[in-house]
Amino acid sequence: MDTIYAVSTARGKAGVAVIRVSGPDVEHVANAVCGGVPSPRKATLRVLQNNEGERLDEALVIHFPGTASFTGEPVIEFQVHGSVAVVSAVLDCLNRFDGLRAAEPGEFTRRALANERLDLTQVEALADLIDSETESQRRQAMRVLSGDLGRKAGKWRQSLIRATALLEATIDFADEDIPEDVSADVLALVDQVIHDLSIQIAGVGGAERIRDGFEVAIVGPPNIGKSTLLNVLAGRDAAITSEHAGTTRDVIEVRMDLHGLPVTLLDTAGLRATEDAVESIGISRARDRASAADLRVFLTFDGVAPVDLYRDEDIILRGKGDLLGGVGQSISGLTGHGVDALVQQIGALLENRAAGAGIAIRARHEDAMRRGASSLQRVRQMVSEADPDIDLVAEELHTAIRALDSLVGQIDIESVLDEIFASFCLGK
Repeated sequence: MDTIYAVSTARGKAGVAVIRVSGPDVEHVANAVCGGVPSPRKATLRVLQNNEGERLDEALVIHFPGTASFTGEPVIEFQVHGSVAVVSAVLDCLNRFDGLRAAEPGEFTRRALANERLDLTQVEALADLIDSETESQRRQAMRVLSGDLGRKAGKWRQSLIRATALLEATIDFADEDIPEDVSADVLALVDQVIHDLSIQIAGVGGAERIRDGFEVAIVGPPNIGKSTLLNVLAGRDAAITSEHAGTTRDVIEVRMDLHGLPVTLLDTAGLRATEDAVESIGISRARDRASAADLRVFLTFDGVAPVDLYRDEDIILRGKGDLLGGVGQSISGLTGHGVDALVQQIGALLENRAAGAGIAIRARHEDAMRRGASSLQRVRQMVSEADPDIDLVAEELHTAIRALDSLVGQIDIESVLDEIFASFCLGK
């Protein structure tokens, strides 16, 4: 492979910038730039210079041999002063070496995958960890990055290989039925994997919500205090408030961290009958977004929510609680009455939904597990027949194994790699 280099820290002025070099020419680069290869995994202060002997910077230099590096190949990192000029000078120096080139987005991680330092689920989790905004997202990404899903997939694969071996051992006795003890063992192995897969499939929805965020729509008639409530929850003037009805025409979104969960609050147009064409469009969009949201907070004058939009666990409150003396199930963004209680209620509801999240966090994971489970259901049906075709049963087991192998990237992954790594930053 080529030797690649990139800045692994954010662009712009900073105290320190990390420039990473990975590939077979690392030793040559170290000898030329900093006078030799430092001891493995030991930060060493060195003077960096270019090919003309010009002093570029004083930097901490760390060498990682291939057996101990992130990419699985020799790596050297230059921790330089984080000015734009210093970083540019070092990059220009590296660019003058034959055989070196700038890394593409995600190329360091792609090499870690190719060298089996990470499986595909860990690669995806690393991208999620870098993008995480809330504590729940960080924890979820770390669980997958630690290899939990890969280890589960490995156990499922072992069980199915064992079941396949039991079946294929009977192929030499094609004129005989599958021995009862073998059938029982095969069914036990298959049933356990089906059970485990069903648990993980059921948890994908919650995991995706933690990863992508929950949506909570504030819904109600005009002039009920929706925009005022949104501004209070957001801690800023995100929406225009006015005593005139119909001020909000489009859906206004505010992203926030609520009890460690990523939540997008939606302020929607007031629901009412209107002949105004623009307002009608806003009301239609409000209904669509409210219907698709994970949770709706209805602000009403009479405590009754629209039947077509209400779902179980939705919250109904009387708006403008300041005019009601703060009694009953009411709320006021103007005075703050009921706001803390609403935040606690929303947080509790969403935490409950997130509690069922599994460690499979993407639609790709769900698809692979569903394909595997579908094949195993067919295996179960065929093995339970009076005279099963063992060759067909074994092939169906192999189909299930291939589906689960694609989960961790052992096969059939080229079609998804470009999409995954395109989202990575340079230097990772």
